[in-house]
Amino acid sequence: MAVQLSKGQRIDLTKSNPGLTKAIIGLGWDINKYHGGDDFDLDASAFLVNEQGKCEHDQDFVFYNNLEHPSGGVLHTGDNRTGEGEGDDEQLVVEFSKVPSHVDKIGIAVTIHEAEARSQNFGQVSNAFVRLADEASHEELLRFDLGEDFSIETAVVVCELYRHNGEWKFNAIGSGFSGGLASLCRNYGLEV
Repeated sequence: MAVQLSKGQRIDLTKSNPGLTKAIIGLGWDINKYHGGDDFDLDASAFLVNEQGKCEHDQDFVFYNNLEHPSGGVLHTGDNRTGEGEGDDEQLVVEFSKVPSHVDKIGIAVTIHEAEARSQNFGQVSNAFVRLADEASHEELLRFDLGEDFSIETAVVVCELYRHNGEWKFNAIGSGFSGGLASLCRNYGLEV
């Protein structure tokens, strides 16, 4: 059974799951009953950052226009433009042994595409979650439900995977940003 995490909680990944070499990061959400004329398009992304919390190269940002890190360590399985249906709306796959040594952390975020132009925000999103499963067995190891704490935010850093003493850990973040993807990119040291 999966471990249910709360905001701010950290948990071992590779130490307590020694066979875990490749993880599926599944992200999902629902849109509240609302119709402002535009569909919601939420997008998952990963920022591979150094010890200073910054991306060293543009390719260290994995998203719908850059689906795979050059190392093969992080793969985005594709953009889901509607978020309809049950289960994961978007997925990232992390192969720990392929993540470059300069990468200290992988920040996993969700943004709302064209949020400002469409007057959309995370206050209109519900049931958002991130889960981590073993890619080999598809067994869900942990889950973090984000709750309904957001209002005007247009981007959320959902979680981080980070190295600690040669092992990988998971940190449930759930931190909102205004300014969408551009603001998030600047936070991670990328020029927009």
